[in-house]
Amino acid sequence: MDARLLVSLSGIGPRTLHRCAELAAELDRRNVPLSLLFAPRTEGSQAVTAWVRERTSRGDGLLLHGYDHRIPPSHRAVSLHRKAEFAGLPAHEARLRMIAAKAALEKLGLGADGFAPPRWLASPGTLAAAGEHFALCADLAAVHDLRTRTVHRSRVQSFAAHNHRTETVRAFALVLASARAARRGGLVRLGIDAADLARPGLRHAFLDAVDVALENRAFGTTYGSLTSSPRVGARTSVPSGARLVNKP
Repeated sequence: MDARLLVSLSGIGPRTLHRCAELAAELDRRNVPLSLLFAPRTEGSQAVTAWVRERTSRGDGLLLHGYDHRIPPSHRAVSLHRKAEFAGLPAHEARLRMIAAKAALEKLGLGADGFAPPRWLASPGTLAAAGEHFALCADLAAVHDLRTRTVHRSRVQSFAAHNHRTETVRAFALVLASARAARRGGLVRLGIDAADLARPGLRHAFLDAVDVALENRAFGTTYGSLTSSPRVGARTSVPSGARLVNKP
């Protein structure tokens, strides 16, 4: 079975917008859509919002990426060393943040295909709350269709997973992981933070990882295509002779 390639971009902001646009252009040349991870409270500006709106109008996906990454979870005074926003939240607090984040997103004229918590870390309470507001939740190890309860198991491959190694090893590991996942079929999940695009070695390695997946007959699509009711207008690139299926 041909693999489906999901490419996500986080860290979208005024300072990184030009690099985000360059990556999007590279992927357009490969006919691979992006899934944009966007937090309206922390990453919003008129230029950023306009770019996100333009990209989604062309078929890129949009995943709500938390509410406000700067606020410590549970509003504790003790430092949590920048713990991911939804990693340990109970359902009631996760629900409140999702409601606020969706309202902020709608105020910007945007709608999300699903939810992807910061650093891909979701507590059980977050998953429970997400089912009340979204069709999909993507975490580090899987993509959850919250309507059908289908779980698409696939780990996100990113440079963050190799942050204890040298840049060369991190780059090689990402390309190798992408090739292996594409050969197995199912899902190939590649994610990058916009800050990493400032490092030429990492940027080239990320595009190499995309290319090696495509060479192994993966086809580009968005996270929204994995749900029972994907967003109208979402882009999917299907290679010649390939067949699009809803479940791996």
